[in-house]
Amino acid sequence: MSLLDDVAARDGWRCWVCDEAVDPDESVNDPRGPSVDSRTTDRKAKVPERLAHRGCNTRKGAVKVVIAWPDRLYVVEPASLISVAERLERKGGREMVGRCPTRQDAQAAADWLVDRFSRLVPGLAVTADIQPGGGQFLVILSTGRR
Repeated sequence: MSLLDDVAARDGWRCWVCDEAVDPDESVNDPRGPSVDSRTTDRKAKVPERLAHRGCNTRKGAVKVVIAWPDRLYVVEPASLISVAERLERKGGREMVGRCPTRQDAQAAADWLVDRFSRLVPGLAVTADIQPGGGQFLVILSTGRR
């Protein structure tokens, strides 16, 4: 089995950048085709390869990728999820990732974050907590200490 097949099987044939399905039958030269990518542009970092669409991989190039928050979520001042993932992976702990006007909005964001982090950083157990504060609801991601 090739590296691409191993990485794709581990990632469930989902692109780590856009979180959409990758077609295993698509040509590796097609923008929607599969490619193996590193989650970071830091060549010294010991980060395992991840599956990405060829187009997502090419588009990010040598710049830090941005994981988009879905438009359906109402989050004020959303955090950069790649930066949050790197910090939680490195040292664990808790990090506030956004503020929401209602508890329902915060719960939707928390549910999405736990699901998205399960694919963004496999093996890192992330939980989400909602705390009221200042008339809003804070969404906080937590993981055990590393």
